[in-house]
Amino acid sequence: MLFQVGGQGTRPTFFEMAAAQQLPASLRAALTYSIGVLALRRPFLHKILDYEDEFFALLMLVLESHSLRITDASFSESLYGLRRRAVKIKVRKDDALLNSGDRLHHSGLEKRQKVLSVVFLVVLPYFKSKLHSIYNKEREARLQASLWGHGEDSLDNLDYATGGEDVVVSMGTSNADRSIRTHLMKRIQKIVGACYPWIHASCEGLSFAYQLLYLLDATGFYSLGLHALNIQVCRATGQELMDTSSRISKIRNQERERLRGPPWLKAVQGALLSCTYTVLDYAQTGLIAAVFFFKMMEWWYQSAEERMSAPTVYPPPPPPPPPKVAKEGIPLPPDKTLCPLCSQKRANPSAVTVSGFVFCYACIFKYVSQYKRCPVTLMPATVDHIRRLFHDM
Repeated sequence: MLFQVGGQGTRPTFFEMAAAQQLPASLRAALTYSIGVLALRRPFLHKILDYEDEFFALLMLVLESHSLRITDASFSESLYGLRRRAVKIKVRKDDALLNSGDRLHHSGLEKRQKVLSVVFLVVLPYFKSKLHSIYNKEREARLQASLWGHGEDSLDNLDYATGGEDVVVSMGTSNADRSIRTHLMKRIQKIVGACYPWIHASCEGLSFAYQLLYLLDATGFYSLGLHALNIQVCRATGQELMDTSSRISKIRNQERERLRGPPWLKAVQGALLSCTYTVLDYAQTGLIAAVFFFKMMEWWYQSAEERMSAPTVYPPPPPPPPPKVAKEGIPLPPDKTLCPLCSQKRANPSAVTVSGFVFCYACIFKYVSQYKRCPVTLMPATVDHIRRLFHDM
């Protein structure tokens, strides 16, 4: 086969790596949506949305650091049973005919590689997100400038000479500082707006090239970051999972032994450590389960609200009864096609809206203009209540 589809061997499939790479973005979108819905009832949560990049970067910093520390894998990779391994190439002079794959040796991550992994997983995506937001603002500013023209800052043209000398100096200094900062920010935005598309295109192109090569089994590195750190992602074996559990227990026992102070303080610190360990252990599955549960409940209540708010189809109401003919009013002719005023067939039929009866337009206009009422019901009417009917057209 051209590339691996099944789950044999230690090399993850392309689909496993792609799913692990897309999980943080999907998790961020789900958390942002969930917090946005909750903010409708709890307005203070809007502060989290105002600093969405910082909040998510801090959350991922904690999760990625903890995951790399105990499992040698990123947050999303550990969910798929993957581990990061440092690649070391051993060259033997007496065995130069060995295949290149036999000279590759995988070992655990060093501290430097873990720190740089956090940089590639958290810090660089954070700066990329900030650059993307700056680029969007610069693009919107250029679009507005092209549509409405360049607006001048009114503060630059104000004249403060009418005030006192101290006020003039202080206001002039503050305006100068503000102008310098504004000019510097505009210059930075212009630089980002000019360079970001090329940087983004280069990153996406390199990412696509590495993914294509990984899919074709031409390289063991799924991304440029992994290649720069000389790290490959492998499947965790059963023995590695057991070793990871024992290593976690050993690390936590050592942390508990380092506690100092009186017994009651040690008990409090131990309880806090236990709570922290519990939260971190279940953070991976807990976040996914919480988002899934929230989306399920939203779908459930949304379906119920749609059923409750669905319009009920009722039969059409019966037509209202016709208005009563006044005793002093003009009687209606037996033939409904005749005008009650001229007793002739209606010409340009027009109705009086206050009663609904139809007459010739000339007859009803003349009558209403003179008597200010309907000739049949004697209800008050004006010429504004006359409507021309076009049923014969």
